[in-house]
Amino acid sequence: MDFVAGAIGGVCGVAVGYPLDTVKVRIQTEPKYTGIWCCVRDMYRRERVWGFYRGLSLPVCTVSLVSSVSFGTFRHCLSHICRFRYGSADAKPARTDITLSGFASGLVRVFLTSPTEVAKVRLQTQKQMQTQTQRRRSSASWPSAATPQCPALPASPVPGPKYRGPLHCLTTVAREEGLRGLYRGSSALLFRDSHSFATYFLSYSILCEWLTPTGHSQPDVLGVLLAGGCAGVLAWAVATPMDVIKSRLQADGQGQRRYRGLLHCVVTSVREEGPRVLFKGLVLNCCRAFPVNMVVFVAYEAALRLTRGWLK
Repeated sequence: MDFVAGAIGGVCGVAVGYPLDTVKVRIQTEPKYTGIWCCVRDMYRRERVWGFYRGLSLPVCTVSLVSSVSFGTFRHCLSHICRFRYGSADAKPARTDITLSGFASGLVRVFLTSPTEVAKVRLQTQKQMQTQTQRRRSSASWPSAATPQCPALPASPVPGPKYRGPLHCLTTVAREEGLRGLYRGSSALLFRDSHSFATYFLSYSILCEWLTPTGHSQPDVLGVLLAGGCAGVLAWAVATPMDVIKSRLQADGQGQRRYRGLLHCVVTSVREEGPRVLFKGLVLNCCRAFPVNMVVFVAYEAALRLTRGWLK
């Protein structure tokens, strides 16, 4: 039941938050954007509304599976821990049990999400990378005043986008960079998801306890909305530094590589842009996380109660 409910909640969440996720990735990977509105205006001017939905089809197809595995793994691990420690899967878990189960949920999802994250980031940043490449070519070919000019050659056609869609992106990355290309940035993703999902489920559980009315076993809809939104904000506050590094490593496969690995990316980014670079997109992440996770947990709890009612 948790697998089904998690899948439904995940699809609802991605439908709400994807445009802001695209803006977040652009801010994290492109130093020219100084803020959220600067990025939104530039994207809309250059790419219109479609630019905010680049790479959406793959997350929509895969998020149900990933969210299902996340919630299902959490509940499965929690029931096993409770059975091992207290003799019953229905026993009330301690906060340590919830934290460990959330940590395990984050670890498991990395193996599923890394290839789709690579494709999503490459598609979301493809336009800006293509523009930068064209600028470098034009500046390199600009004649200097000291050199004699040759007759102008016919202008070469402007190259089209490298990736035509999510599946084409995945196959291209696998062909050009191998299996390692599909899991580029997975070390940062591992650090991001393990700690953030431990925070996610623990904070949701604590907030639900606080918001449950006296004499009831569960919070009402308003309580679930508030607990889910706050849990999402806290999780992304923990996740943002590694999310920045993950996005940079995954976008780095386009053109000449800048980063040799996780540590080199952290050191280079901080040296060039200061420690604040690790918190690029934090405000946007938190603003996106609140409504997205409100929807995720309300859909999850509603689906869980509905399926339990059918089974009874």
